[in-house]
Amino acid sequence: MPNLLIRSFAPLLLAFQPCFTRPSFASFWALTCAWILCSGRRSLTRIVQSAQLTDFKHFCSFHRFFSQARWSLDALGRCVFQLLLPFCEEVLLGAVDDTLARKSGRHIWGAGMHHDPLRSTPMRPFFAFGHNFVVFSLQVALPFAPNKYWAFPILVRMYRKRQTNQRAPGKSGKLERKQTGQATAKQYRTRPELALEMIRIVASWIPQRSLRVLGDSEYAGQSISRHLPANARLISRMNMKAALYEPVGKPVKLGRPRKKGNRLPSPLQMAQDKKANWIKTTATLYGKQVKLWYQTIDALWYPSAGQQLLRIVVVRDPSGRRRDDCFFSLDLTLTATQILEIFSRRWPLEVCFRDVKQFLGFEDPQNRVAKATTRTAPLIFYIYDLVLLWYAQSGYQLAQKSTLDRLWYPQKNSVSFEDILRTLRHATWQERIFSDPALDAHTRKILQPFVEWAKALT
Repeated sequence: MPNLLIRSFAPLLLAFQPCFTRPSFASFWALTCAWILCSGRRSLTRIVQSAQLTDFKHFCSFHRFFSQARWSLDALGRCVFQLLLPFCEEVLLGAVDDTLARKSGRHIWGAGMHHDPLRSTPMRPFFAFGHNFVVFSLQVALPFAPNKYWAFPILVRMYRKRQTNQRAPGKSGKLERKQTGQATAKQYRTRPELALEMIRIVASWIPQRSLRVLGDSEYAGQSISRHLPANARLISRMNMKAALYEPVGKPVKLGRPRKKGNRLPSPLQMAQDKKANWIKTTATLYGKQVKLWYQTIDALWYPSAGQQLLRIVVVRDPSGRRRDDCFFSLDLTLTATQILEIFSRRWPLEVCFRDVKQFLGFEDPQNRVAKATTRTAPLIFYIYDLVLLWYAQSGYQLAQKSTLDRLWYPQKNSVSFEDILRTLRHATWQERIFSDPALDAHTRKILQPFVEWAKALT
């Protein structure tokens, strides 16, 4: 196998060996190393070309690795999960969300028109053509930055739109060609259904431990909250107009038993009540100390969670810069402040989406085969996990040598994924170039500026 990265990265790759056959593991090793070292656009052919992997294998072998080889994404996720367990707290914290990988070309398998949250505004929604992936991640604080949480994607599912009978314009009436790879009625599953499948898988890996799942309002409905495993609890955002009810009182002797009690004010009505007693507090949200007001109540949100009692928190920003909001938790042991602080830890998954697109080329591969499409982009998430794990285990000790001095940015006090990726590349170049004892001092002096210059590559 090609020795492309620093030697301390090899144990992490070896942990994935049981997931592959011997030829596939060699391809996985080479592609992972080449993907990390590559800069610029990361199509598969450019990855192979930039690392000169054709000296190691025929280029078709790397295409077949995604389209034909026998390996499972869930097995890779299980390996990452095992590597993460030593860094996890007693109660595991997970998050679920979806992201859009924009594509172009009518022959891209499984692509369709999806809502684009980055380009949309409250007044005008925007849609883009591409793939939509639902991701389950573990939110973990690593030893080198104990106050900062990172999202580690461990399970990924591609959302496929339902197949329709839409016809192309014209007299021929042919089916629209851009429906390549859309799901039939039996294959179709919504994003919350895909998320629930992943939650159940992770919960089955830890039957003796608890799992808290964070999700935005799209994942707050009955598709998830009514079907969670026994050791999983959901914390999510609630609609301000949600219909709330008291728990069921004493059962009556005649007729069908009631499923919900008397109607309660909605979160919007609670927020608009001028006589409401707001509780003032300070919470750590998104890494900052924030002053806020809140009201809390234990009630049923029957359309979503059925007869499960929820702890509901209505939040107001005393400065008036943010609108009133509402959150709920199925875990009644948490206080209102804890619910808000834990929900804020969902944000690292959004940062992860930004990082894999900006620094690892998540949107670059252009696959036209079903198996390759559902494998290539998710594999990038596991490469992202491996880079973070390497830094947590040994890379942070090398960070000072690879720091890129920015005199105009003195207020930065935390490490980013860009810094971590730069550290891994710089440490690799230092080891590969200067580990040869036969290299004389004059040659080392000539080569050192090139290694330093390469820090700026992304």
